[in-house]
Amino acid sequence: MNLQPLLDALDIQEEAARALVEDLRAQIGELQDRLRETELHLEHLAITRKTVTGLSDRLPAVPPDLPEHPDYPRILAVFNEVTGPLRARDVCEALDHELLPKNIEGTRAKLKRLVKLGVLAEIDTGNFARKP
Repeated sequence: MNLQPLLDALDIQEEAARALVEDLRAQIGELQDRLRETELHLEHLAITRKTVTGLSDRLPAVPPDLPEHPDYPRILAVFNEVTGPLRARDVCEALDHELLPKNIEGTRAKLKRLVKLGVLAEIDTGNFARKP
């Protein structure tokens, strides 16, 4: 019996298997490099998250959108000028509105809306102040 054809076939399969092993090792090397790069990137993202979270209390708060009425920015300007709480009547006076009940009540409604938006705080009934 002639074993040479069988041995030749085995040689061909061994060469193919060796080539496949080398190719797979090269792919594994590339994947390990990509894995290291991705792990490093992930570590940097975690550090960035920790840094940003640690600094978040130092960032200025984004003011909510004010309603579309010219009095709202003026009301906030009045509160920026004072240190203590104000009543609706005081704000009306600062805005040069006539001290009529309808003007005072309209201003009080605007102050209450600013409280709901989180811009002002109602210290006690009828007394409003800038939130700290």
